[in-house]
Amino acid sequence: MLKIGHSVTIPKTLRGPVAKGADPEVQVPEELVTVPGVPQDVKTVDWYSVHYPIESHQVENFVYRAWSRAVSDIKETRDEHEKLNKPLIRAANASGDIEPTSDPVPGSQTEAITLKALELGFSMVGFTAYDRRYAYKSKKNWIKPYPNAVCIALEQPYEETQTIPSEPAEAAVFATYRREGGLALELADYIRSLGYYAQIHSPTDASSAVIPMFVAAGMGQQGAMGYFLSPHFGSRHRLMMITTDAPVEHGKPVDYGIHAFCSVCQVCVNRCPGRALMREKVWWRGVEKFKLIAKRCRPVMARYAACGVCMKVCPIQRYGLKDTLDHYASTGQVLGKGTHSLEGYEMHDIGYFGPGELPRFDADFFHVPEGTASEYLLKELTEKISHGEVPQGPEGDKVYAEFRGRLEEAAKGPANAMDLEDEDDIDEF
Repeated sequence: MLKIGHSVTIPKTLRGPVAKGADPEVQVPEELVTVPGVPQDVKTVDWYSVHYPIESHQVENFVYRAWSRAVSDIKETRDEHEKLNKPLIRAANASGDIEPTSDPVPGSQTEAITLKALELGFSMVGFTAYDRRYAYKSKKNWIKPYPNAVCIALEQPYEETQTIPSEPAEAAVFATYRREGGLALELADYIRSLGYYAQIHSPTDASSAVIPMFVAAGMGQQGAMGYFLSPHFGSRHRLMMITTDAPVEHGKPVDYGIHAFCSVCQVCVNRCPGRALMREKVWWRGVEKFKLIAKRCRPVMARYAACGVCMKVCPIQRYGLKDTLDHYASTGQVLGKGTHSLEGYEMHDIGYFGPGELPRFDADFFHVPEGTASEYLLKELTEKISHGEVPQGPEGDKVYAEFRGRLEEAAKGPANAMDLEDEDDIDEF
């Protein structure tokens, strides 16, 4: 039996609206104790946020977005989701300017907002200061100066998650996003009824990197696959925020043992179909973390139902942190590691892969389009010129004029793939 370093209580606010019984305690072995939240160098984080602000994937990889829609193996399901989800994104984008509907209720609103969030069906709720260091460059002017972040999450269905990578699993993800977006509208309305502003940061058109704020709120820690891991749901949830001027008490980072456990576990690293996960942590933009290799992850996600194998094979997702660490403390072993139940998965057209087995892809598989909308337009024009598709004279002038107009539009944005209605819009861009 390993010596226990400390224990952490998992409150109902991290276990969902139907949680019953006493709050369970997670026993963190001494060898897994690190620091609350994540090791970081604050000055370095500050420096990067000023000199190299982060940008949304929807902007930075506009071209990949268009390409992935074309090659997706679940195209109809994805297109239907985006059609249904678009009104929720628009509502979130307009939410920051909506006036409160009453005079401010005095005092802390932490309990009122928490109870309402759980009543609506959110699985987790926490509070922290909104950290503008993690705002995306293209969203900074959109974000209102509301100081507090309500960190909320909705569990995605357990059974479907265990079928990853599959269309039913990704359909469940899409449904979770839409339900979450709708519930956020209701929670924001409730905050306004208390007399305060509420800006919804859509989970599918995010304004910021949200994981640092969930960590700051004490709701979990980041895992080896890059996902946020909470003690009850692991990675099986979808995260979003509402920022507000309502007075609330902030949570504090917690050491759940996850930061160190992932170095021991390594199941997601071993089972990644694209070999996209790193075995060792690195210091990145002032934070110690595992980094994934996006160029090896995205080609698999695009072609195999958004993949998610790293989520499926995580023991914390499958069994919960308490059972996982109890097993580790008593045996020194990772619960489920090496078993087909945890590690096995099937990928359409190429078969089933059990423990120790991985699919193989040729080098061309990983060559996918990348870049912003401006880069996309320039490459498109360059290819037309190289293939002799730009005529001389007035017709050629029209091609260059069209290119200039589209480039000017892209430069104003910058172009965000989520702003486009459907694939035809991307093709016409």
